[in-house]
Amino acid sequence: MKFIVAIIQPTKLQPVQEALQRIGVERMTVCDAQGFGRQRGQTEMYRGVEYRTNLLRKIALEIAVNDDFLERTIDTIMEVARTGTEGNIGDGKIFVLPMGDVWQIGGTEHGPEAI
Repeated sequence: MKFIVAIIQPTKLQPVQEALQRIGVERMTVCDAQGFGRQRGQTEMYRGVEYRTNLLRKIALEIAVNDDFLERTIDTIMEVARTGTEGNIGDGKIFVLPMGDVWQIGGTEHGPEAI
């Protein structure tokens, strides 16, 4: 069992969610997030005054998968969340963490069956 945290652009949420549903990944948590990486924020104009935003809006997807779903989940997120053919700075990151155990609160299942 693995726990995937994918940081993606907000505009990519709907396409990523639909693509994941097509491969059978239907359970995820979606969180609004703010952060910065190599972009270091961005400069904007408001009423003729330039200001800099240090934190950019992102979406964090949290997805628990069994080992047999790991590769296809990562491949799908990377394919759909990437902008352009080669991707760009700011497209996001995917983190994969080991997961010791999981318990379903509304039932009696735990382990791979609970995912």
